[in-house]
Amino acid sequence: MEDPIQTQLSSFGARLRELRLKRGWTLEELACRSGLSKAFLSRLESGGRQASIAAALTLSRIFNVSLASLFESQPEPCVIVRSTDTVEKSVNGLKYVPLSHAGRFFNLQPIRVTVPVSRRGNEHYHHEGEEWIYVLSGALTLSLAGKTYDLKPGDAAHFDSRLPHRLIAKGKRDAAVLLVASPMAGSGQVMLPAASEYRAISPMRLLNLEPQNAIDRFMRPRQRRISFQKIKLKPKNRKELP
Repeated sequence: MEDPIQTQLSSFGARLRELRLKRGWTLEELACRSGLSKAFLSRLESGGRQASIAAALTLSRIFNVSLASLFESQPEPCVIVRSTDTVEKSVNGLKYVPLSHAGRFFNLQPIRVTVPVSRRGNEHYHHEGEEWIYVLSGALTLSLAGKTYDLKPGDAAHFDSRLPHRLIAKGKRDAAVLLVASPMAGSGQVMLPAASEYRAISPMRLLNLEPQNAIDRFMRPRQRRISFQKIKLKPKNRKELP
């Protein structure tokens, strides 16, 4: 039986090599762009080395592709999400249903979001990319960079998601919204460090990755136990004491 971890390593390496060759880059060029060593990249491409989550995120940004696409070996040309297969989830006071699990398609992440009237807090979120929202039902206020925009069913808004933003339901009914997020920066945007991002819904949640699947185990950092040799100190003779 084929080892799923080794299969994932080979798939990641093949995908990495494909992206590099498509851009006409040598290993040296990719090393300069990413800050990773040529030897490390070579072993990644050959499947002889695991990539840390930091290295995988760095490479996804360098190639301007989603993290999920680095781990897809033979993707389907079309992903169908049946209404009977969707499961509503909750996070940060929002209820949402991912409408696609294929992060590689133009880096779009379509989500149906319900904003409860009872949602508490005033946190504003900001992250790389852009968002487009379309109000399906209820009344919604978009708080964006210090300004507010009132939206009703049929209204849409398209904005730079690096700006602090928050969705607020108004009236007595929850607001239902179709939200399409593009997590990667557009051609006119300057990419910000990942540490500066603050998201209401994490991209990893949208990919629907189970904790025990091959990708999660592949990306989990290795743990090493370091043992130190015990050193016995010989007590000084009283005569040697000052």
